[in-house]
Amino acid sequence: MDLSFPETDPTPIFDHFRSVYATEFLTAAVAHLGVFRQLSAGPVAATELRSRLALQERPYVVLMTALRAMGMVRAEESGMLGLTPMAREHLVPGGSFDVSGYLSLGANNPGVLAMVERLRTNRPSGANTHTAGDPGTTHTFRDGIPSALDAEASARDSTLCLAGRARNVAPYLGSRVRIPEARVLLDIGGGSGIYAYALLRTHPELRAIILDRPEVLKVAEECAEEWQVRGRVTFHPANLLEDAYPAADAVLFSNVLHDWDVPDCRRLVARAAGCLPKGGSLLIHDVFLNDAMDGPLPVALYSGLLFALSEGRAYSAAEYRAWLRDAGVSAQSILPTLVHCGVLIGRKE
Repeated sequence: MDLSFPETDPTPIFDHFRSVYATEFLTAAVAHLGVFRQLSAGPVAATELRSRLALQERPYVVLMTALRAMGMVRAEESGMLGLTPMAREHLVPGGSFDVSGYLSLGANNPGVLAMVERLRTNRPSGANTHTAGDPGTTHTFRDGIPSALDAEASARDSTLCLAGRARNVAPYLGSRVRIPEARVLLDIGGGSGIYAYALLRTHPELRAIILDRPEVLKVAEECAEEWQVRGRVTFHPANLLEDAYPAADAVLFSNVLHDWDVPDCRRLVARAAGCLPKGGSLLIHDVFLNDAMDGPLPVALYSGLLFALSEGRAYSAAEYRAWLRDAGVSAQSILPTLVHCGVLIGRKE
């Protein structure tokens, strides 16, 4: 299989799909959480606003990032959060040009109600139900919570669904990254393995280890045959949070860290750095929020999807760089790939 690139950019398709979270966040903020009423008297400190809304850290950050990216909430010079002129004129209840009642027409939409529940509980879809036949969460591996990635049919379906994006984006990753000194690449949470296989196609001396759940690795092995790299790949079944990592010259997290909350992200980065030699490469391929946490809007809305399905969210480059620095890894610039993704390359000091 050649390292071929798509003839057209599929990014608008992803943007349209993820745009539903703009509706859910805005309606939840207006009709259920009263965000604009809370800010109507003037700017409020973030900690105070979070307390008034009764939200935990992750849902608060995801919601406020989206509202700021939409141009409804802004950070004042004081650091407090306030309303933009548009929100003050149109979303404060009782105003002359208030449209919050119109938005409240969607208050009982099932998607909105599900989002409100997730914001208030900070639990992803599938984490609250344990009915017969329910596959559970897709990205969560916790005691007492079933994971869809441990059941053959749901693991295969989920992995192949994500492989559709990977087939478009991976060629760009392979063309952007240069790690000629590496001989072994460890792809943690590698899924279909397609991102690692793209790097194998551009680094003839490189071998790869795909680390993931056993049922997921069955799909990765099929994809290795398709990409004609089967003889250069080892499949390592493991729990990425608990089991030991094999040694490698380079480690890849491709669209993985965004599935986990901050403490686990710090832990995963530190564990990955620990299996690298001095000068080894740690590659974070993902989406990146602005360091100001106010956009870009497509990434803020994608963060809504991540919030709904996993324990994570989208993170800023500053957050990733801090975790790398704490793990003894120096970060370089971000190289763009496709569908709002980029790769942040770190070197172990």
